[in-house]
Amino acid sequence: MYFLTSELYFPPVTEASYEGILAVGGDLSVERLLLAYQNGIFPWFDEDEPILWWCPSERMVINPHDYKIPKSLRNILNRNLFEVSFNQNFSEVIKNCQTSKRKGQRGTWITDSMMEAYLKLHELGVAKSVEVWQNNELVGGLYGVDLGHVFCGESMFSKVSNASKVAFVSLIQQLKEANYHLLDCQVHNDHLEKLGAFEISRASYLKILKSN
Repeated sequence: MYFLTSELYFPPVTEASYEGILAVGGDLSVERLLLAYQNGIFPWFDEDEPILWWCPSERMVINPHDYKIPKSLRNILNRNLFEVSFNQNFSEVIKNCQTSKRKGQRGTWITDSMMEAYLKLHELGVAKSVEVWQNNELVGGLYGVDLGHVFCGESMFSKVSNASKVAFVSLIQQLKEANYHLLDCQVHNDHLEKLGAFEISRASYLKILKSN
């Protein structure tokens, strides 16, 4: 495992551990975050841990062009229960992602330093959000890093049933229209699998990432 210094550098992703950890330490500067995402690497750590940089051997993804909206979710969209906006309230979306309680999790990996870093990326137009509204109240959303042909999803939240799913599908539809290659969901979880995400190899993901 590689320990980062102040030098703006990451080791080859093939050196990642079995779990997917590539490096430890460094900082969350805009320059380092951009270098990381451009090479298939992302930060993920708890508040009491050093910064951990990941590039797992399997990547959870969605191909926007092949995605089929589940019938139950299509019915929800057709009922017009929600309004959706894009990149209109990034700060509130990431705050809600940080404070949302999740089953089986003691806390959040979105530390204050992480939030500050992604707000800076947002100011540069790199980090973007999807907002879901009901009766003029923000009830769901997601945010991630936009690489121009791959969107790296980071986190989502929901205050009412199905709101985050609507954000997820709305993002996929927008990515399809803009001819993006992939929605990167990073690591496997059962919720994402139920939404239609699937795993591809690290090599396949990096090939697509570098294809633009």
